[in-house]
Amino acid sequence: MIIHPIKPLYSQNSEILILGSFPSIKSREQMFYYSHPQNRFWRVLAAIFELPIPETIDEKRELILSHNLALWDVLASCEISGSADSSIKNAIANDLSEILNNSKVKKIFVNGKTAEKYYIKYLEPKYKIKAICLPSTSPANATYSLDKLINEWNIIKNSN
Repeated sequence: MIIHPIKPLYSQNSEILILGSFPSIKSREQMFYYSHPQNRFWRVLAAIFELPIPETIDEKRELILSHNLALWDVLASCEISGSADSSIKNAIANDLSEILNNSKVKKIFVNGKTAEKYYIKYLEPKYKIKAICLPSTSPANATYSLDKLINEWNIIKNSN
């Protein structure tokens, strides 16, 4: 069983929560979200907000917080082989109440179908907030080009 090691990223001004499934090996090593260089998350967000691609953790943190976003994952712990979402077993969900009680979050987006599956199973019944599923920024989602991801993820900019 692997315990999620990264704290949620949010501020009292956060209005939109983006949830992944569970951090990759690279993200767990770096102790920050979407740290695998092939993951397109930071390129997509930079593009929709018309910013340079953030390189450092501080720059990534600033991008999230300056656009009133919050970032975390659906799962608090699970058994997982490597970084493969398809291998997740014995999942336990995170408690979103810390973020929801200390921010202005009203909208939740999930990054990919695995995050959506676990969100619907564990968190939607508890918090009664429907999440909007966006296509995964993972390199495993080869059917989506960077341009197509940017187009789909643009809903975040328009929701703020």
